[in-house]
Amino acid sequence: MTNATSSSSNGIQMPDPASVMVLTLAYNGELFHGFARQREGLLTVQSLLEDALTRRFRRPVEVVCAGRTDAGVHARGQVVSFEMQEGEKPSGLLMRSLNGLMKPGVVVTDARRARAGFSARFDAQTREYRYRVVDGPIPPLALGAFAWHVRKKLDLDAMRQAAALLAGQHDFESFCLTDSAKGRNTVRTIDSIDIERAVELGEEYIEVRVVGKAFLHSMVRTMVGTLYQVGVGAHEPEWVSDVLAARSRASAGQTAPAKGLTFWHVEYPDDVWL
Repeated sequence: MTNATSSSSNGIQMPDPASVMVLTLAYNGELFHGFARQREGLLTVQSLLEDALTRRFRRPVEVVCAGRTDAGVHARGQVVSFEMQEGEKPSGLLMRSLNGLMKPGVVVTDARRARAGFSARFDAQTREYRYRVVDGPIPPLALGAFAWHVRKKLDLDAMRQAAALLAGQHDFESFCLTDSAKGRNTVRTIDSIDIERAVELGEEYIEVRVVGKAFLHSMVRTMVGTLYQVGVGAHEPEWVSDVLAARSRASAGQTAPAKGLTFWHVEYPDDVWL
């Protein structure tokens, strides 16, 4: 157990937490008003989780998440962290007890300890999002709550050419909500963006996989909506370069529906884990 101390805002010396608990969550976004706690009465993933943790540890618990998801956006690998208090030793049944305290639609899939000072948000090296699109006249059944259905068949080769123009470091002001860009640095780096057809539960869909360290508000969904415009032939792939250069949300395509997006995975340095 560490003997290190730190100063609180009032100057009192407080012991550093022994470690940080890190949870991985999966949830069905259509059941929640997003991840972040909001005004009383709105069910969010954070409010549900913090209430369960408070009951489990018998003290107020506040969590930090790897990335806030909007209402309707799903997660397979959302990561949250919270500080353990000195002397607390979570049991091996932590996941089971938390899953028993929470409502259907969200589950804890992993629990592990990290070094003191770890942050699910600031220690993330990369974040991965995946977006599902079902194209064609037949609506999806099994994937209906997790994919955007468009009636026209999409040109994947054209979409891939356009996506290649989004990879790397760019100013993505055109790809985020206008209000969220005010006074903020809108330069981001996309490590990779891949577009492939896949089959799940017997239904074919297009998967857009986007990996980067950080994203702007609604950035991935706007990227998908812009690539859709290329896929249906409304614009040539090179149009994406004009959208980037415009630095105006009005120049990009629509914001793709929330239900097609899943927060898939977060990568951290190996040396943060205990």
